[in-house]
Amino acid sequence: MTNVVVVGSQWGNEGKGKVVDWLSERADLVVRFQGGHNAGHTLVVDGTVYKLSLLPSGVVREGKLGVIGNGVVIDPHALISEIKTMAEQGIVIDESRLRIADNATLILSLHRELDALREDAASNSGTKIGTTRRGIGPAYEDKVGRRAIRVMDLANLDTLSAKVDRLLTHHNALRRGLNHPEIVHQTILDELTSVAAQILPFRETVWRLLDEENKKGSRILFEGAQGTLLDIDHGTYPFVTSSNTVAGQAAAGSGLGPGALGYILGITKAYTTRVGEGPFPTELKDDVGQFLGERGHEFGTVTGRSRRCGWFDSVLVRQAVSTNGINGIALTKLDVMDGLKEIKICIGYILDGEKIDYLPASQGQQARIEPIYQKLEGWEGTTAGAQSWADLPAQAVKYVRLVEELIGAPVAMLSTSPERDDTILVHDPFQD
Repeated sequence: MTNVVVVGSQWGNEGKGKVVDWLSERADLVVRFQGGHNAGHTLVVDGTVYKLSLLPSGVVREGKLGVIGNGVVIDPHALISEIKTMAEQGIVIDESRLRIADNATLILSLHRELDALREDAASNSGTKIGTTRRGIGPAYEDKVGRRAIRVMDLANLDTLSAKVDRLLTHHNALRRGLNHPEIVHQTILDELTSVAAQILPFRETVWRLLDEENKKGSRILFEGAQGTLLDIDHGTYPFVTSSNTVAGQAAAGSGLGPGALGYILGITKAYTTRVGEGPFPTELKDDVGQFLGERGHEFGTVTGRSRRCGWFDSVLVRQAVSTNGINGIALTKLDVMDGLKEIKICIGYILDGEKIDYLPASQGQQARIEPIYQKLEGWEGTTAGAQSWADLPAQAVKYVRLVEELIGAPVAMLSTSPERDDTILVHDPFQD
């Protein structure tokens, strides 16, 4: 048996939630290893829609343990609200179903306020990043600055006060610089003590739990948020998220050694989307882009923001295959392209008159690249709900095979609708 890491190979929103939920039937534990509640996963199970932000997708299945790793930043109020929503849908999240790393960083109200203040200021200066204003970036900054409040701190009120003082020394200086009122110490202390009793029952020494489970031979499924192109190091900087989203973070964000990660599955949409600001070489601002957005229901699970849509970019996904060490991809939303008479795939870029086969790291160069397209004939008929290769139109199969060739990775799974069972399995990632 092998463990499996699921990562987005584009700008996120590739359909990871459904794939993780589908794979979790074969897993014993599902581990979320980075990000916060700025990313969401939508699951459709027997017609019921579940919208998750912090909870690992596997929690909708009986008998599976969900784990939130140390690489995640946690808004305790958002988590409590999400647990309540799940209970209203008939799924009770208790300590037997969810464990949280005791060394995970907490998102506080001051992080959300700072996030919004910065975005407002950036909007006026034309340097807006397009964050969700949920405090993710400021929380990661405090983590790296060694002043964060962590889950374990909620259990020791004697030392919590001093840690809040240290945190506010930094944040109140920032707020003064932004001409914003300082935060009163007791406000943050009250905020933390009000959630302690609801969060602490879930705390766990996660690295030890995962080590024990791995040695027992349990199957562990690692679930990432966002996508490779939003990685703080490998994405379209500065229009990125505040954490590492690549597969290697599964080890650092959970405490299990990299040798135990196993199969790397890249979730890949059959076209390309992104939310927020930043470069998008194959973006379509025409009727085709609108068609993809409407047919694909391209709205953010968390924010409801419309996603920008464009043709499949094999250059970007091939780069993601390399930076993640992807063994195979799960190709999603092929059905959205049903009925298009002509389809294009980006196979390279032109930068300042020269052909290149990678995305440059420079923001200026990213803004100047132009896509090189290969045209294909679309297909008649439908791929929606297909559960075998025989159900697919010949041109759709041709499209999938070309994608495999261009990105240098095979299709392990093919998703043809949001429903769990509408999946063509080529290779089980959990197989040896």
